[in-house]
Amino acid sequence: MAERNVHSMGIFGRKSLFSMFAITSVMFMLSLLFVLRSTSRRHLFYLNILPKSKILALSDEGYTQSSAQIDYSNKGTLRKYNLFKCSPSKQVLKVFMYNLPPQFHFELLGWKSEGKSVWPDIRNSVPEYPGGLNLQHSIEYWLILDLLSSEFDDNLNGRSAIRVHNSSEADVVFVPFFSSISYNRFSKLKPGQKTSTNVLLQEKLVAFLTAQEEWKRTGGKDHIIVAHHPNSLLDARMKLWPAIFVLSDFGRYPPTIANVEKDVIAPYKHVIRNYDNDTSGFDSRPTLLYFQGAIYRKDGGTIRQELFYMLKDEKDVHFSFGSILKNGVKQATQGMHSSKFCLNIAGDTPSSNRLFDAIASHCVPVIISDEIELPYEDVLDYSEFCIFVRTSDALKENYLINFIRSITKEEWTRMWARLKEIENLFEYRYPSKDNDAVQMVWQAIARKVPAINLKLHKSSRYFPTPVSKEIGLKSFPLPKNIL
Repeated sequence: MAERNVHSMGIFGRKSLFSMFAITSVMFMLSLLFVLRSTSRRHLFYLNILPKSKILALSDEGYTQSSAQIDYSNKGTLRKYNLFKCSPSKQVLKVFMYNLPPQFHFELLGWKSEGKSVWPDIRNSVPEYPGGLNLQHSIEYWLILDLLSSEFDDNLNGRSAIRVHNSSEADVVFVPFFSSISYNRFSKLKPGQKTSTNVLLQEKLVAFLTAQEEWKRTGGKDHIIVAHHPNSLLDARMKLWPAIFVLSDFGRYPPTIANVEKDVIAPYKHVIRNYDNDTSGFDSRPTLLYFQGAIYRKDGGTIRQELFYMLKDEKDVHFSFGSILKNGVKQATQGMHSSKFCLNIAGDTPSSNRLFDAIASHCVPVIISDEIELPYEDVLDYSEFCIFVRTSDALKENYLINFIRSITKEEWTRMWARLKEIENLFEYRYPSKDNDAVQMVWQAIARKVPAINLKLHKSSRYFPTPVSKEIGLKSFPLPKNIL
């Protein structure tokens, strides 16, 4: 009897273990299915909610700027594709622009306001920007014209930014100050002045901005300030540094004030004439290497002098002093249009307008500037149409000229063709066109928006937000010292 009981208990124990194993397996499979379904739902939730956020405005066609990449194909077409496949909507940067008095912008161009109007009616007449070398740093002029025109243009096709009048709806806040022309034209003291107009305007600008709720709300981190001339905003930059600066390079800025992570590099407006209907080729451009400009420079620009003595006797190299005076622009246009390669050498600062003159001429740029930062380089591969040479290599005897001579006709032709495909990306104009320099700068600014929001949101994690039973959640301004 005892043996039968033991045998029965053994059978019962095995059955119990088998049953427990089966139940556990079923529960595991059900749990796994639940987790997979929950994860799938969460992904769908984020895909559905993100494109509808405040970051960018919507138009009827196009792509998602905050999540899109631009494919610069070998055929030169700009194909845009959307990582958020579920949303076909094009998103446009929403920009709040201060109505600063005309003395900060168009009045500096000689425009006179009629009555209390802050802005010119550009549908009837557009104030002209001063010509010559002033034009190369005229970036804020073109951006402001584009914002003003967005108010009466219902067609958003090709437009990357629109003006909004409620700052709480905006992605960024634009500061309409013609800082470059202020420096170029108003830095010298006038009779009776103790302080130049340029300095006075900067002082007024700082006082105005730091008193605004928009600035206080974010500490200025979502503000856009154009200071393209290396010496523009010289007095105010140390006080307005939290803002996003639109610059030509970082040569005269400490890295704590301006850097590639925070700020935007915009192209110069080229000065020489475009090479329209360019049917030239390798054999029809007789000059191998071209440079015309200031040769004796300070700081990193001393390399120009050394290269001059190394290259001046090469028969198919043009290396000479030149300026905008005495028909200089016409001479440079003819020279670049008839050259295979154009030197872009560091001067007083890492960048110069010469690079963009070369692009407009379809003259393959040879960049010798170790510290240069280039516009839209996060979406544009400059190695497809530029030659880069380290300064240390360029100064080696015969290195540069031998390297340039070693580039084959086929290689040059490929880069020449690529220049013709991408030149539109560097063209400033009004009205602006799809993917020209105006739209590309707005897109570069839009790509900074997620990083701005990330900093602001992280900084507010532990900021107290008490709940009132009567009025619900209260809203508090963000602290000024957000990093």
